[in-house]
Amino acid sequence: MIKLLITITTLVLFSACSSKNAFTTFNMSEEQERAVSSLLTSKIKSNDGKIDGVISVIYLNEIYPDSYHTNEYFFVYVFLKNKPKNDDVDEFNEELLNITLNGEKPVKIKQLPTKNKFSHLTFIKSDWNKYYLVAFKKQEKSSINLVLENGQSFSAPLMYQKGK
Repeated sequence: MIKLLITITTLVLFSACSSKNAFTTFNMSEEQERAVSSLLTSKIKSNDGKIDGVISVIYLNEIYPDSYHTNEYFFVYVFLKNKPKNDDVDEFNEELLNITLNGEKPVKIKQLPTKNKFSHLTFIKSDWNKYYLVAFKKQEKSSINLVLENGQSFSAPLMYQKGK
């Protein structure tokens, strides 16, 4: 009888603890939840297989469908291990970074400061990253592929399905 009472007491104590977990106090806004599901990351590799950096992309049309619907909009942040010599230039240099969507060049690229209007969508903020708002012509295809090239380096295609 005593063993049964000890077993029941132990089970009650452990079951009371199970209602809380690491995510109990972890709150994200609806925008942040959509951004997490939209975030794709790829290594930037050189032709000889060395890793030159990392590109991370959030498809803004999925996050803000009312604001970003006329074109295909992406929040892009890039880290390059070997920064180009003219990295202090504030404007995007197409010769240094070539981003394409389904093989097409962007219609607009705007470099953003480290703290920008999309910073709250990511939990990684670094002065080492370069942040961009990139817009492409509206795509009719339901599957879109974004690729970054940097001279002799390239990223794997980042594939999005429109209309999730």
